[in-house]
Amino acid sequence: WIGFTDKYWLAALLPDRSTKMNFAFKALAGPSDRYQVDYIASEVSILPPGGVVSSQTRLFAGAKKVTLLDGYADELGIANFDLAIDFGWFYFLTKPFFYAINWLNSLLGNFGLAVLAFTIVVKLVFFPLANKSYRSMGKMRVLSPKIQEIRERHADDRMAMNQAMMALYKEEKVNPAAGCLPVLLQIPVFFALYKVLFVTIEMRHAPFFGWITDLSAPDPTSVFNLFGLMPFSLDFLPPFLQLGAWPIMMGLSMWLQMRLNPTPPDPVQARIFQFMPIIFTFLLATFPAGLVIYWTWNNMLSMAQQWYILRSIQKES
Repeated sequence: WIGFTDKYWLAALLPDRSTKMNFAFKALAGPSDRYQVDYIASEVSILPPGGVVSSQTRLFAGAKKVTLLDGYADELGIANFDLAIDFGWFYFLTKPFFYAINWLNSLLGNFGLAVLAFTIVVKLVFFPLANKSYRSMGKMRVLSPKIQEIRERHADDRMAMNQAMMALYKEEKVNPAAGCLPVLLQIPVFFALYKVLFVTIEMRHAPFFGWITDLSAPDPTSVFNLFGLMPFSLDFLPPFLQLGAWPIMMGLSMWLQMRLNPTPPDPVQARIFQFMPIIFTFLLATFPAGLVIYWTWNNMLSMAQQWYILRSIQKES
C-alpha cells in the first residue's frame, strides 16, 4: 500500500496484490507545497480478442482506528497496514498495551479508569522484580547510619571508604544498584503508553473526570491563574510553564516516593535526585494528561509497596 498520513488520518491506495507495481512519491514545486503518491503496473496487460482485462484498486480514506486497520489487513492481506499508526520503537509493547486498555475501557466505560486499571496490572506483572528491588532499597535505608559512619571514618581515604562500603554491602547482602531496577523497568512501559495516548485516535478527546476532558492533551489548568479561578489566558507562556494540577500532583508524589528511598552516598548524586521531581514536573507538564495520571498513580502504588516493605524490614531487624 502507499499513501499519506498524519497523526490521526490516512489516505492510502491499495493495489491488486496479484500484479507487480512500481510505486512513487513525488514533491511538486509551486506556489504551495504539493505531494503525490501513485503506482503503475510494471507489466503491460494484453487484451485478447473477445477477452476481458480487469484490475482492482482500493482506496482507504479515514481515521486510523487500530481495530479498523487490523480488520482490513486481515481481510485483504495487506502487509504492515497497521504501521500507518506510529507505534514507535516499542511496537511489540505499544500495540498489546492499546488492546489491553481498549478492552478495559469496554468494561469500565472510561479510558482514564482503563489506564489506572492497566497500571495495576503492570505493577502485578513486575511485582516480584520490584519487590526484590524495594527490599534492597529498604535495607539500604536501614544501613544509612552505618554508611554515614564509614564515610566519616574514611573521609580522607576514598579507596578505603569504598572498600569498607563494599564489605558492608556483601555482609548484609545488599545491592546498592537495585534501586535503579524499577526506573529501568518503567522506561519502555512509559514510552509505549505515551504512544498509545498520543497517536491512537481512540484516545483523542477521551475524557477522564473533572477538568480533564482529553486524555491525549496536556492538563489545561495552570498554577499561574490559580487553576482557572483567575479569568485570564496563559497562552503567552511556553507550554512547560503552564503547570497544571496533575503535573504538580505527579511531582509531589515523586518527591514523597524519593523520601522513602535511601539517600545516595555521593553528595552530587543526592543533589541531582533532589531536583528530579522539579525537573519531571516541568517536563511532564507538556505531555498528555493520561500519561501524567498514569505516572502519578504508579508513584502512589510504588509508595504503598515501598512503605509496606520498609515496615517489614524494620520489624525483622
